[in-house]
Amino acid sequence: MATIVPPVLWQPDRELIGRCHMTQFAQWLEKVEGEQFVGDYHKLWQWSVADISRFWQRIATYFDVHFEQPWDKVLDGEQMPFFKWFTGSTLNYAAHIFRMKNPSHPAIIYKSERHPMAEMSWEELERQVASLRAWLQTQGVGKGDRVVAFLPNIPQATVAFLATCSLGAIWSSCSPDFGLQAVVDRFAQIEPKVLIACDGYTYNGKPFDKRPVVQALLQELPSVKQAVLVPFLEPTAGPEGLRDTVLWQDVIDAAALPLAFEAVPFDHPLWVLYSSGTTGVPKAITHTHGGNLLEHLKYLHLHNDVHPGERFFWYSTTGWMMWNFVQASLLAGATVVLYEGSPAYPSLNALWEFAEQARITHFGTSAPFLVACMKSGIRPQVDFDLSAMRTIGSTGAPLPPEAFDYVYEHVKPDVWLSSMAGGTDVCTAWVGGCPWLPVYEGEIQCRCLGADLHAFDEAGKPVIDQLGELVVIRPMPSMPVYFWNDLHFKRYMSSYFDVYPGVWRHGDWIKITNRGTVIIYGRSDATLNRHGVRIGTAEIYRVVDKLPEVADSLIVNLEREGGNDFMPLFVVLKKGRTLTDELSQHIKQALRQQCSPRHVPDVIIEVPEIPYTISGKKMEAPVKKILLGMPMEKAAKRDAAKNPQALDFFARERARLLTVNKEA
Repeated sequence: MATIVPPVLWQPDRELIGRCHMTQFAQWLEKVEGEQFVGDYHKLWQWSVADISRFWQRIATYFDVHFEQPWDKVLDGEQMPFFKWFTGSTLNYAAHIFRMKNPSHPAIIYKSERHPMAEMSWEELERQVASLRAWLQTQGVGKGDRVVAFLPNIPQATVAFLATCSLGAIWSSCSPDFGLQAVVDRFAQIEPKVLIACDGYTYNGKPFDKRPVVQALLQELPSVKQAVLVPFLEPTAGPEGLRDTVLWQDVIDAAALPLAFEAVPFDHPLWVLYSSGTTGVPKAITHTHGGNLLEHLKYLHLHNDVHPGERFFWYSTTGWMMWNFVQASLLAGATVVLYEGSPAYPSLNALWEFAEQARITHFGTSAPFLVACMKSGIRPQVDFDLSAMRTIGSTGAPLPPEAFDYVYEHVKPDVWLSSMAGGTDVCTAWVGGCPWLPVYEGEIQCRCLGADLHAFDEAGKPVIDQLGELVVIRPMPSMPVYFWNDLHFKRYMSSYFDVYPGVWRHGDWIKITNRGTVIIYGRSDATLNRHGVRIGTAEIYRVVDKLPEVADSLIVNLEREGGNDFMPLFVVLKKGRTLTDELSQHIKQALRQQCSPRHVPDVIIEVPEIPYTISGKKMEAPVKKILLGMPMEKAAKRDAAKNPQALDFFARERARLLTVNKEA
């Protein structure tokens, strides 16, 4: 049976192919390798994974990475996770950012619900980083110490990160919308020396005073010797009632020596990111200066094609790895564009209006945001001037084909839509964009250079045009150096290597087509094993998202005794809609016709809202555990949820739902 090829929605023109970083890199490779790669991405990818040591050495050379001490060996060992990159070398991530400073364009553009758009020059960024760096040194902060932030997505967070990084200290951050216990669960693991926190924030037009939480954090984190308060909610907020706390402005206004950078080993920790922590203490995922530097130089230049002076935006909070990724655009000489607040306040047009106002070149968002705009009938192409925008990035969840169509029909017909997928685990994307390749409806363009990624079947064999587990069979520099306090790599090994020995299993269902494109089908740990056939949850959502009556949905499959199963679909309906028998049948019919009878749920149940993690992912696995009878406190951590009251519904209604299960 022939595979149906989806329509092509975008093709790069000759101008883009001629000037893009990917072409410049391939032309340089032709000189040093003696092989022609220009225009043949499949050949280039194959070369990049055939000899990974050679590839990453070429990346370091091409981007003129400055090693204070040269490396002895590019890769020492290939057995994951017991490998080391560029052994013996030293460098600094922040130093490479400030190599790109340019007085002709701003370093940062920022806006919030409370504050109009403003700019920060490279000169001012450097001054503030130097001042904070000097103050941190007076507090005894040095190489290996931890500095943590409880801050919104504002320039102060960027300044604090760069100052921390310049010292060789280790950065970690949480968004102020995190609950107290969620922050403590993360920061207490790494025992920070300094806390930088805000007095509060605004979301959906509502102010949230976080000073009581900051006070509690200082009590719960005894390792913190000094804190800095950033008055964001109230300009006159002071440190009263907060122990050992000074004001941000007092620190920044102090005189400082010129900015300097501490050279650290290639595998020295850069920052600590965290898993969602839905069922236990979040894993403290530790990334390195050198590994993230090489990976971010590669992705931002070659796959995202970011150029100096372009304006790079990705809607994020400081608690999501995409915030770290946004800072990496400075490595390409771009202007970082920050927005603090709700993407839907006062309406879903807020970010599109900001894109026009800030002249955003690269607009990054999440798949749920694009789907929400689609379902709400938002028409940015008509209402806003998006002529400066040349790429739209999407991540966080699989982007359905209909959302691809929506972008090209109602956002910008000539935009390069670059869907990508990766994660906190590597602080980058495994699969993403390529300026040489077309965009097919519903598909990610390619596997990224240096990522030896495959789809494995249950026997551990690579498959093409079949659903399989996303695996990576060779190391990458941006893989975590370790989890904090994870003795003997126990949590690390169980997280990635418990299914296929020596092979990184990421936990996603994917399909790699014979054209080299990639489709993500959702998390494999929430797999719908329906009558012995594996189904990705994204397949269900792609159909349900198209229905005008449905605002949101979540599906799980509950295994029963005797090999049977029960698959309920939970839906949130649009305002004014009710779940009638007719609507239930309509939903089931749509799934049967567009997918298969196996995709049809046993029952459709209306719920007030769908639970999401703080980083915006549907909490499928915790809901499944709750419905299977696991106590709420074991199935999910409330502080890991953006809306814990949504989990309460499933815990409260479990008995009724299990009764339906038995009767089905």
